[in-house]
Amino acid sequence: MSCGSCGTGKPNGCKSNGGCSTGSCNRMNVHDWLWNLPISDADSACKVVEISFNQGSRKDYYRNALLQYFEKGDMVTVEGVNGFDVGEVSLTGELVRLQLKKKNISEYGIDMKKILRLSNEKDLEVFEKNKARERDALTTSRVIAKRLNLDMKLIEIEIQADGKKGTFFYTADDRVDFRELIRLYASEFKLKIEMRQVGIRQGAAKVGGIGSCGRELCCSTWLTDFKSVTTTAARYQNLSINQTKLSGQCGRLKCCLNYELDTYLDALQDFPDNADTLETSKGLAILIKKDIFKNLMWYILQGGAKHYPLTIRRVKEIKQQNARGIRVDDLQPVELGVSKEVEHSFVDVVGHLTISNLEKTSQRNKEKQKQERKRETVNPQQNQQKNKPQQQNQKPQLQKPAQQQPKPPQQQPARPPQKGNMNRSRPPQPPPPKKAD
Repeated sequence: MSCGSCGTGKPNGCKSNGGCSTGSCNRMNVHDWLWNLPISDADSACKVVEISFNQGSRKDYYRNALLQYFEKGDMVTVEGVNGFDVGEVSLTGELVRLQLKKKNISEYGIDMKKILRLSNEKDLEVFEKNKARERDALTTSRVIAKRLNLDMKLIEIEIQADGKKGTFFYTADDRVDFRELIRLYASEFKLKIEMRQVGIRQGAAKVGGIGSCGRELCCSTWLTDFKSVTTTAARYQNLSINQTKLSGQCGRLKCCLNYELDTYLDALQDFPDNADTLETSKGLAILIKKDIFKNLMWYILQGGAKHYPLTIRRVKEIKQQNARGIRVDDLQPVELGVSKEVEHSFVDVVGHLTISNLEKTSQRNKEKQKQERKRETVNPQQNQQKNKPQQQNQKPQLQKPAQQQPKPPQQQPARPPQKGNMNRSRPPQPPPPKKAD
């Protein structure tokens, strides 16, 4: 099964190894958005196919001499060095012609190798068997290189599908004499050895990893053209020159420093030139930084510690006065109001409940249930007698006629007489008899 983001919905896409959008199953993955483009003239169609090897770490172009239709994700057998190799189709159609034009490769070149056939079960079995040797071969080759005290770092080993050739990718600062190393590798792995040196950025792309932004490295997912990155790009963006924060996993400056450089350069065109210092009556004001988001220029007086944010218009006015030989008395900085963030407190809509209150209510309910059980066990006969008249009263109520007579209106009870009337209506009582002596 394929992942949900795979457009074709076939197992040839990502093979459930990751998301096609992130390229987890195939590095440098490209979406062929012209794969279903109808072509009127079949002779003018591009007869070159892009093949990726080792999960996209290396790509090459092969001629489709058989004019067979290939889809993206098909495993094909191609010509190799004194044998054959197995790769995956990554791009077909007119997009391949655009890639050839970009990389200055002739579509009708004589040296271009050919596609032999679709890979059968035997080819895939030999391919998987030799690919399983790469991890052990990498550890063994590193041990041999360290034994010879060579200043190099082995990044990746790619063994051909038929097991006749092995390509060793390494990085090194200086030139390395690996004649003795090749002889030891050939005797150890029984392969035709090819040593290929790559840059440090290309080495990090082959290894892969997660950057400080939380995403996969750009060099291992989509970036192919590595341009030089200097510290001036960080200075234009007002970044602190900290080597540990500005360096990537390859040990060089991050490639993403060039992504927003053009935007910063366009914004800095509105700022005045030669405004590094301003002459004031209190001393010389030195420029610290430029804020392109608020269009402010921050200055500090020589020998002081207070920062003065000035607008671009105010800086131009001061420069004009300095050109006339006038020193300003006041810089007129902008007052920046500190915006305090409002902390939203939690509102309990249900009510203020605590565990102690819940425990008290549960104990009260338990005590009530115990008292009711005791009453039922002590006076079972009284409860039965009480229930009997209730049952008797319920029986005639069930056998009521369909038409019920209207009940007479209930007479309201007479109000009790007031206190004053009660005293008046009573007869006079005789005095109590006197006791005899």
